[in-house]
Amino acid sequence: MLQRAAFGINMLKICIFYRKKLDPLEVYIPPVILTQLQIKDLEKTLDVDKPEYANCRSLLRSGPAASLRVNIRAVAQYASDAGNGKMASDDVDQCLRALEDLDSLFLRASRNEGKTSIKTMKAKIDTALNALDSLLQTVPADVLTKGKAVADAYRSADDDTEAQVSDPEIKQLESIL
Repeated sequence: MLQRAAFGINMLKICIFYRKKLDPLEVYIPPVILTQLQIKDLEKTLDVDKPEYANCRSLLRSGPAASLRVNIRAVAQYASDAGNGKMASDDVDQCLRALEDLDSLFLRASRNEGKTSIKTMKAKIDTALNALDSLLQTVPADVLTKGKAVADAYRSADDDTEAQVSDPEIKQLESIL
């Protein structure tokens, strides 16, 4: 019996030794914030007469949202190391559960299976956003500020790229007129 316990302890030490080291917390915050913004944008797509639910599902799997699971788990690990593990873990679970439920609602709506309510979809989005907000509250203020600045810079650079693409088209249309 004692040998088994010693073996278990040695295996645990090996697992801890080989556990992948996390990147600095600063790496995970901008993608989480960008995903939050992406989910808010997703909510806006539901405000049209006939939302394209298949596209909504695609939005949940693309861009920053594609790596959300990894990013929020890393943030939760840092929160756990700082003594906020239970709350952060609950936030991660709540966010992922809401997004999985939302994905399921989008799937059923895209297949016209049963009743799906936009109100229910928006409630799932609100749940996910609230959980992300709560998780981000566990991040030190200076790291969160830097993360927001990076996310803002990324979004504004993306907007500038779109403006540059549309300008030549506008000029071409103006020259035709």
